[in-house]
Amino acid sequence: MQVEKLSISLPASLVQFVENYKVTHACKSRSQVIEMALQLLRQQELEAAYQAASTEVDHDWDVTITDGLADEAW
Repeated sequence: MQVEKLSISLPASLVQFVENYKVTHACKSRSQVIEMALQLLRQQELEAAYQAASTEVDHDWDVTITDGLADEAW
């Protein structure tokens, strides 16, 4: 995996949280902790998008795909 180096600024309390998390969860680096956090954020965004999409039900499509099937004799 190709990586890019970034420089970020965080409040001291977040830096301490990242450091504590790294130690208590045996992460290799602060970067790994930040990567995990960003993956969770991405997952939340994706779940929200799927949830929004699932509310967009097209009742006319549901009627169309089953139209006439109930009356057929098999």
